[in-house]
Amino acid sequence: MLEKYILAAKRSEKADLVLKNTQYLDVFSGKVRKGDIAIVGDKIVGIGEYEGREEIDCSDLTVLPGFIDGHVHIESSQLSPEEFASLIVPRGTTAIIADPHEITNVCGIAGCEYILKAAASVPLDVMLNLPSCVPATPFETNGATLTGKDTAKYVARNYIFGLGEFMNYPALIGCDADALKKAEAAIACGKVIDGHAPSVSGYDLNAYLCCGVTTDHECSDKAEVEEKISKGMYLHLRHGSSTRNLGNAKFMTAENSRRFLICTDDRHAADLKEFGHIDDALRKMVASGVDPARAVACATLNAAECYGLKFRGAIAPNWLADLAAVDNMKNFNVKLVVKSGKVVARDGKPLFDTSKRYLPKNVLNTVHIPRLTADDFKLDVNSDRLKAITVEQGGILTDCETVTVKRADGDVSVKDTDLLKLAVVERHKMTGNIGKGLLKGYGFKGGAMGLSVSHDSHNIILLGDDNRAMAGAANRLKEIGGGMVIVDSAENKIYSLALDIAGLMSSRDAESLQRDSKELIERAHAMGVKRGYSAFMSLAFLSLAVIPKLKLVDKGLFDVEKFAFTSIEE
Repeated sequence: MLEKYILAAKRSEKADLVLKNTQYLDVFSGKVRKGDIAIVGDKIVGIGEYEGREEIDCSDLTVLPGFIDGHVHIESSQLSPEEFASLIVPRGTTAIIADPHEITNVCGIAGCEYILKAAASVPLDVMLNLPSCVPATPFETNGATLTGKDTAKYVARNYIFGLGEFMNYPALIGCDADALKKAEAAIACGKVIDGHAPSVSGYDLNAYLCCGVTTDHECSDKAEVEEKISKGMYLHLRHGSSTRNLGNAKFMTAENSRRFLICTDDRHAADLKEFGHIDDALRKMVASGVDPARAVACATLNAAECYGLKFRGAIAPNWLADLAAVDNMKNFNVKLVVKSGKVVARDGKPLFDTSKRYLPKNVLNTVHIPRLTADDFKLDVNSDRLKAITVEQGGILTDCETVTVKRADGDVSVKDTDLLKLAVVERHKMTGNIGKGLLKGYGFKGGAMGLSVSHDSHNIILLGDDNRAMAGAANRLKEIGGGMVIVDSAENKIYSLALDIAGLMSSRDAESLQRDSKELIERAHAMGVKRGYSAFMSLAFLSLAVIPKLKLVDKGLFDVEKFAFTSIEE
């Protein structure tokens, strides 16, 4: 094959595929250059004047390296890996650093293997990280556990690319023996370790980085950005559905720009369909004033260098022929996608089949709860002064506010207030655990809504102002094997969407899923959920006990800053 590359590069033989008359971005210099791009097999062999067995005129397009998502949970799209690829590959994404943290918390290592095997049939490189925090914390009930010993066993396997985001940063900083075993195992194998360290700074950050962590996607201000870059970290600019810090691009300079990547982390199917993937992040960055070439480098060369993806992320001889041809570097409308030398998408449409999806039994039927009644959602307290969770719109940080409530018949009444009941129902091991709390300011009224996606242990999370409706929502989720549900008390109707794969993802096609999920989301907003919230995705993060400040898990109300349970009573 090497001889074939050489002969085509010298123009002694025709290339397999030539993109003719291109403008292309040289990400090494930031300059737009001109030339034909010649491809043999899966490699670029030259740029200049070339002939090919197949030729595509790109005179009206700008060719960019294929985009790389630096950190993503496929499960958060609620799509199978095959259908996820059908939405993002036509948008120019050719590789992802995937952390199957969500499905692994439900199904264990079988979840990792499912993602890998399902993705094998589509033209998308999935670099699979072994989740580092299963469970994310020891304070909640999940479906599986990966110990330090388990991590040492699995992280050495060839199909594992690295160790997923180490969210339990207090364990590493505190020298927890099992956490250290996980980091040591990844280091011993020479594998990358992704980070997750919101507001960690100073000597604690020094300690965290000594564990081999190289990235972070949780920066919230300039000081945090500057410190983490100064200490050698790569920083993701996150463009998810409910978690976004793309605004940190304003802290990018000529001197530090090579330390920024782009990731989506958690992005819903409806947003992928309507707005896009990495292409949408690039549009927004350029619109905010970021130099286009610098923005593209974040999505290509920077990511490749961070993760050691050799000969990826640029357009040059001997580099992988992963390419995205766009209308221009302002709108980033992707017109043509080449993956490993093959045309795989045109005009926003995939040219590959996703109809035959891999679906093993060990990721199905994962919701195990007893039948619940209205009494299960009574909030019996001894004080009128209670703690309520508040959540910022457009983010996942929460706060705590003390509220005065009305009590009657061993319960708290939230009728005619801006309060809602919040509940987390354990759904893996039939423990019967139900964590109960209050949520202020979300806006929903007239029933209940919930889903079997709740980061990171993925128990059932519910909110509502009607105990009977909350019980009905939980029971419906059991019936459909997990998913999203709304109970309208006035209509006495239940609206639901099944997520049959681990209660997180659907085996349906992307088109119908995003259509039906959008309809359910709109129903939630019609019942009062404020538009500043991603109706279901924002709810899913209210149990994430590694993001400050106050969260609810199946065992009760949790103070993240103190890393301990707290009473709902003030």
